Amino acid sequence: MFTAMFWILAVWFIVNVIWMWFVTDNANMEKTFAWINVVAIIVGFWVYFGATRTAGIDTWFNVLNYANIIVAIIQFYYGYRGANHSTHQA
Repeated sequence: MFTAMFWILAVWFIVNVIWMWFVTDNANMEKTFAWINVVAIIVGFWVYFGATRTAGIDTWFNVLNYANIIVAIIQFYYGYRGANHSTHQA
């Protein structure tokens, strides 16, 4: 389970990062990917701390989890950056 989930999260990370940079103008898509990434982070840490670890990818699995956190923060920024701006006309 540890190795399989690592590869699933690794492929998701690559697809997510590539797709993220092509849709920075689409706030809804960024929000969607950010929330999917939150689920990936929860599952990633759950597997990392709950499953029997494989020594060869143990460190990389942890790095991948924290990299997903950084990507999710960036995606939330791009997704919600215009949500709180009000338009005042004088």
